[in-house]
Amino acid sequence: MPRMETPTANFTHHFLIAMPNMVDPHFTRTLTYIAEHNEQGALGIIVNRPIDMTLASLFERIEVPLEAEGFAAQPVYFGGPVQTDRGFVLHRPLGEWHSTLKVTDEIGLTSSRDVLQAIGTGGEPRDVIVTLGYAGWAAGQLEQELLDNAWLTVPADLGIVFELPPEERLVAAMQKLGIDFTNLSDVAGHA
Repeated sequence: MPRMETPTANFTHHFLIAMPNMVDPHFTRTLTYIAEHNEQGALGIIVNRPIDMTLASLFERIEVPLEAEGFAAQPVYFGGPVQTDRGFVLHRPLGEWHSTLKVTDEIGLTSSRDVLQAIGTGGEPRDVIVTLGYAGWAAGQLEQELLDNAWLTVPADLGIVFELPPEERLVAAMQKLGIDFTNLSDVAGHA
């Protein structure tokens, strides 16, 4: 009789909600969108931590014209502690760019300059979160952190990411679970 492998959960296109006991300051009170999760590990970006930089200043710094309306004042986000000198764009629609990780049929995470050029000149893709850096987990690391109660998970809601201001995103994701962040204890246990 062949041994049955226990299926592992796949958290691609899910939110990770940092528990109040999160000790890593990079992730305290964060909402992270998981763009990829497989046997090699996981990759995500924090979607609720704007930094003191706008898209206008980022585009100026990288010498890409920003002519499209409605983007200049948008914040750039701290996407995570890995490759903080590199830009990542979470966007919908998916489109076709040089270096895009397809998350779903409607959303992608792109790290190539061509998506920024398209935003700057044509205003597309319209829905974007631009980050510096990303969050990464080695094989089995995210699963262990979930077992250690570092995170809550909930299927991602793109309305939370693209339609709410950053300070409302964590609370909105918690509400999808029926939880009020202020009522979460610092010590979680297994049910």
